[in-house]
Amino acid sequence: MLKYPFHLAFPVTDLEATRDFYANLIGCREGRSAERWIDFDFFGHQISAHLVDDGLPDGPTNTVDGKQVPVQHFGAILDMDSWKALADRFKQANREFIIEPYIRFEGEVGEQATMFLLDPSGNALEFKAFADESMIFAS
Repeated sequence: MLKYPFHLAFPVTDLEATRDFYANLIGCREGRSAERWIDFDFFGHQISAHLVDDGLPDGPTNTVDGKQVPVQHFGAILDMDSWKALADRFKQANREFIIEPYIRFEGEVGEQATMFLLDPSGNALEFKAFADESMIFAS
């Protein structure tokens, strides 16, 4: 099956803080931009940060593995070494986590490393890694 990159547009409240977070902290290459938006290469996918004039509302959560996971979130599945390196960068930058990096569903189908945090505008992000990539879509 061919795999194509996805495109996601999302609201932000500060373009410079967004640029610093996605480009400098996460390491996303910046693409095209204009006065009110910036495109980033988010692990091979195109995300577009669009400036909004109002703040973002808090969203609902669901309990997953005993933790409150933001229902509305996006992120990336990384290899385990990249996931660990990104977690270390977030920690070194003193970023606050919604859910600290840990192994979810340990010893079960779908075991995965996961972490959640907010970008500067309050968008929830999840980064995952699987020691066994066949578990990504396991049921």
